[in-house]
Amino acid sequence: MIFKKDYRISGPVDLKCFVNMSPCISVMSLFVVIVRILAEEETAVCEMWGSPEFPLLFKSGDIMIGGAFFVHSQVSASSVTSSDAPDPLICTRLNFREFRFAQTMIFAIEEINNSSSLLPNISVGYKIFDSCGSTLPSTRAALGLINGQERTFGKSCSGQSTVHAIVGATKSSSTIVLSQIAGIFQIPISHFSTCACLSNRKEHPSFFRTIPSDYYQSRALAQLVKHFGWTWVGAVRSDNDYGNNGMATFIEAATQEGICVEYSEAISWTSLDEQVERVVRVIKTGTAKVVVAFLGYDEMDILLEEALRQNITGLQWVGSESWITSSNLALRKYSGILTGSIGFAIKKAKIAGLQEFLLQVHPSQDPQNHILREFWEETFGCSFQPSLQGVKQCSGSERLRDIKNPFTDVSELRISNNVYKAVYAVAHAMHSMLKCGEKSEEVNMSCTWKSILPPKEIAKHIQDVNFSLQSGEKVYFDERGDPPATYQLVNWQKNSAGDTVFVTVGSYDASLPDGKQFTIKEMNLTWFGESKQVPISVCSESCFPGFRQAVIKGKPICCFSCIACAAGEISNSTKCSPCPLEYWSNEDHNKCVPKVIEFLSYEETMGALLAGFSLFGASLTLVVSFVFFWFRHTPLVKASNSELSFLLLLSLTLCFLCALTFIGQPTDWSCMLRHVAFGITFALCISCILTKTITVVIAFTAKRPANTVPQCSVLLQRMGVLGGTFLQVLICVVWLTLAPPFPHKNTVYAAERIILECSLGSSIGFWVVLGYIGLLAVLCLILAFLARKLPDNFNEAKFITFSMLIFIAVWVTFIPAYVSSPGKFTVAVEIFAILASSFGLLFCIFAPKCYILLLKPERNTKNHMMGRNQVKT
Repeated sequence: MIFKKDYRISGPVDLKCFVNMSPCISVMSLFVVIVRILAEEETAVCEMWGSPEFPLLFKSGDIMIGGAFFVHSQVSASSVTSSDAPDPLICTRLNFREFRFAQTMIFAIEEINNSSSLLPNISVGYKIFDSCGSTLPSTRAALGLINGQERTFGKSCSGQSTVHAIVGATKSSSTIVLSQIAGIFQIPISHFSTCACLSNRKEHPSFFRTIPSDYYQSRALAQLVKHFGWTWVGAVRSDNDYGNNGMATFIEAATQEGICVEYSEAISWTSLDEQVERVVRVIKTGTAKVVVAFLGYDEMDILLEEALRQNITGLQWVGSESWITSSNLALRKYSGILTGSIGFAIKKAKIAGLQEFLLQVHPSQDPQNHILREFWEETFGCSFQPSLQGVKQCSGSERLRDIKNPFTDVSELRISNNVYKAVYAVAHAMHSMLKCGEKSEEVNMSCTWKSILPPKEIAKHIQDVNFSLQSGEKVYFDERGDPPATYQLVNWQKNSAGDTVFVTVGSYDASLPDGKQFTIKEMNLTWFGESKQVPISVCSESCFPGFRQAVIKGKPICCFSCIACAAGEISNSTKCSPCPLEYWSNEDHNKCVPKVIEFLSYEETMGALLAGFSLFGASLTLVVSFVFFWFRHTPLVKASNSELSFLLLLSLTLCFLCALTFIGQPTDWSCMLRHVAFGITFALCISCILTKTITVVIAFTAKRPANTVPQCSVLLQRMGVLGGTFLQVLICVVWLTLAPPFPHKNTVYAAERIILECSLGSSIGFWVVLGYIGLLAVLCLILAFLARKLPDNFNEAKFITFSMLIFIAVWVTFIPAYVSSPGKFTVAVEIFAILASSFGLLFCIFAPKCYILLLKPERNTKNHMMGRNQVKT
């Protein structure tokens, strides 16, 4: 339908040439035409080109609401040439469900006309066109809704549309065409077009719909797939705006959820059989056990026929709202394929009085209406034309109550309810626009009629509607013209009779916070094969605990191999994560267990041996002390300075015993005790030896015994020992005050275990203690070396020299061994140095004396000890 303005111009111009755009128009003639147009010397007539479109169903009214439904689902193909006008489009194959939508629109309009509270004294009419589910018929329907049936429109082609709003269309592609054409008049409102692209206010500034956008459904489907752990799915979609946009959004959301799509195929209800066969073959050979079908009803029907032919079973189907509640697909022949299907559907509702209204549809309501006759003939398999052979004649007395088909079935009023809401949304917008019933003093409500209803104002009032239906459901639109996004989760199950029923098992509400949008009752679910066990659809089986996923090069992230976790890591079958600092992985790498705490204990062999040597050394020292005590009155013991000898034996006993403080679990007290005891006992020991050495040197420096030589009194000896020990005590007190040793868990040396050791607190303190002992030992060595030429019968200075050499050698060797030894071996090295140096002192100093006391008593006489000295003198 194209309009032209016929400019009837007086003059020499050949009008035939002008209208047909013939080359016979001369330049001068064209110039004359333009001049006269600009001068407004013409008479304009607006006239329609082509034949007008007539509605399937029509009723006049003050307010006209248009409808666009694909009452027929097939369009006849016609050959198109450049010379001949195309044949009129012929739509066939009556769609009972779409015809119910059209009748639901009429039912809602009749309810409004009979209402005294909504649009009083205003009649509402309708014009319903057949979009045939295709773009071209939708275009013709849109123009028919806007233009009307008149061929001549007067002097101007500008004017108001013949309808004030349009309910439709069913398919997104058809609705896009409808919105782009009728959008000039800002009047479309759809009941079933879900493409998210229609929410774009720049391209569709006045579009509204009563069904949620696929923006939400696609994300809801991704959450559904993730909920059941399906990470490997196939995808098939309608090759139109609905399927392509919806599937693109689903794949984007699924990718964010860690879901991989094995294949994504597209089909159209006009696709060739070879294309459909190829798509079904891809589904059959795929490894995904779950197929997400973002398809329209027609495409799903075509796909199922081919799937039935190729005997596809064992797949879990996840469907979109377009087909998931379609009773036309809930047939027994498809039950082997679709039983257990799950998907989101529009909320089911009840419309009071609709069923009775539908059952009253009869050709007698409008005998000249061919669509009512066609509906009756298709429903009852008869014909009103008696001349047809083999077909029974329709009597008109047939009863729709006896028929069960998608038209009479009102058990699943989902999309029909959207049509119902769309009509009422327009009515409420008009009610507000016409200021119906604003004067409260008026007993009878009335509306202020306006001859011209601006489209922008209509759109504004539709945007602002907010009302509740008789069922209690609220109707309103957001800034994009979309309603609240709420869905019911539907599962295909069989009843006791073996028929397929749609069971609601959950819901999705996009207005709720994240985590609360999706609810499901899993115990009520049935899967394919009527199984109660959730099917598995993964590219790679989940890794066992203790293994992590490793991406396979060239494959999606859902396809992976399993690699064992490293030591100290555990996994939850996807990736390995390290255990906390004080924990370590068990053998299966599936649990973090406390690390083994390691320290030198009495229970282990090394600890027991060192403790044994320590006790043996202490016992041996006590035996020597007993021997010395037994022989305390003999010349040898007296000559050895018995008091210093007993004090030295006591300090050696403590040196042996202090090694025991290094064994066992470190505590705050044991850490402080072990180093302090070590430092003080060895300082006491070396101080005794140093004092003894000084005494020996002074005693034998006199050339003759008769010389008056200052003798070291007992008090001076005691002061020397006390002074040497006191300095060490002072150092230890400062150390403990400023930075005392403390227990420390060493996790650096061994990752799999904790070395419980004593931290020095202050390394300087430790090395000062050790250095002080070394200083005393060096002084002893020097003095003893100077006294090495003392009389042979009294060789104590020589033995002190040997003992100091051993002592210094042990502790010099100790330093690198201590620094380089790991873990508990550090403690073992320190104990070994303590025991080795203690045994060296014990044997070098006291072994020769014990030998004389016990085995050579004849040498233990004053004459013997002094004799040789006298001879030498």
